[in-house]
Amino acid sequence: MSPENGEVRWEGANIRSLGEDYSRSVTYIGHRNGVKEELSSLENLRISSGLAGLELNREAALQALEQLGLGGREHLPTRFLSEGQRRRSALARLLTCGTTLWLLDEVLASLDHAAGILIESVIGEHLSKGGMAIVATHQEVHISSGSFQRLELATAVPSGAASPGWGL
Repeated sequence: MSPENGEVRWEGANIRSLGEDYSRSVTYIGHRNGVKEELSSLENLRISSGLAGLELNREAALQALEQLGLGGREHLPTRFLSEGQRRRSALARLLTCGTTLWLLDEVLASLDHAAGILIESVIGEHLSKGGMAIVATHQEVHISSGSFQRLELATAVPSGAASPGWGL
């Protein structure tokens, strides 16, 4: 969507004029996993990399899936995985994408505490290497490395009521 006012710029240029140059710099993972249920995690990861213009060899894909706790399950169709495992399968793209900007929507959804900590460390490592991440979430995100800014958006709520805010 076009902004209501102004423009979105990347490296000094309007992203509308950059086309694929901008797209190659961004990895988007939405609140839905975006994996094909009939394909395995390995197949999903390699195909999504290919669609992004990256050649991902089998060994690198297996290593990313192992790092996210899917070792031994990488050949199962994703329909046989738990929701948390499906989420990990989608998030494995972060370990292989090589992009500068990550746009992450509800990145911790369906993850247990240990997986949440793991993903927070992946984001922190990305930031510490000069990467950027925009994280839209209803959950608290703890980043221990890199520099970051937190922007909390909330609607007006009656005094004493819990805020339905989002942490970014």
